[in-house]
Amino acid sequence: MTTRSLPAQQHLQWSLLLNVLVEVRQYGQVLRTGIVENVMPDSSALWLAADASHPRQLFEVCQDHEVWVTPRELSGDLHFRMTTQQIFGSAVGEKR
Repeated sequence: MTTRSLPAQQHLQWSLLLNVLVEVRQYGQVLRTGIVENVMPDSSALWLAADASHPRQLFEVCQDHEVWVTPRELSGDLHFRMTTQQIFGSAVGEKR
């Protein structure tokens, strides 16, 4: 099986990213990569789950954190995990 590499995309609606592998950036620099453990319903903050190298950590929009998602190929009948907005179209990537 060949895998395609797709570029990461900034995701503004954090509330849709529960249990998704994301990259948190600030001012263009990657701060951390991890699984979203919890999110605020208004997408103002999210928590990345603890892992072997990092404790559970909070990131907030008001501190200029950005969340980036890289589409990944999956095994089985589904090839890429996508949010409903990516499937049906919307304002993903637009600034508020």
